[in-house]
Amino acid sequence: MTDTMRDGMNSQTQGQLIADEIRRAYRGNAWHGPALSELLAGLTQEEALQRPIPAAHNIWELALHITSWSNIVLRRLTGGNPAPYDGEDWPEPGEWSDAHWAAIVEALGESHERLCEVVTGLRDEDLRKNAPQSENSVAVMLHGVAQHGAYHGGQIALLRKVVTTKHRRTAL
Repeated sequence: MTDTMRDGMNSQTQGQLIADEIRRAYRGNAWHGPALSELLAGLTQEEALQRPIPAAHNIWELALHITSWSNIVLRRLTGGNPAPYDGEDWPEPGEWSDAHWAAIVEALGESHERLCEVVTGLRDEDLRKNAPQSENSVAVMLHGVAQHGAYHGGQIALLRKVVTTKHRRTAL
């Protein structure tokens, strides 16, 4: 690591560093590989709805789930209800259309961006406090958002390979 990189890291607050980790998991330049936005880019609603593994969630459902948890964590940070509402953990897919799929992808990005804006302003003492209804700190919860995105991003990456290969092969 160069001195310039080390100096840049030292001048950032913990909130800024965690927000950067969450942004990388969503936007890109993540250490683990393609970020969520990269994995969802160019997918059609038809591809997102395919269920190549019958007992597993599809890409559409995963995108809704990831968005939900970003919103739940944001609510926890801003004094809202810390518990997921009924059906919020794995929301119903709703209308199946290209416009709705585009709105889901946009909502995922917006939820992560709103969360990052709040996290950037957190002080170290805020990050050390327990998260609402948790024995873990706010910092652990926030690192969990990035880890959650990476975990489900891996699932999306595998599903994407199957559905885009299958879809494009049948389209030929």
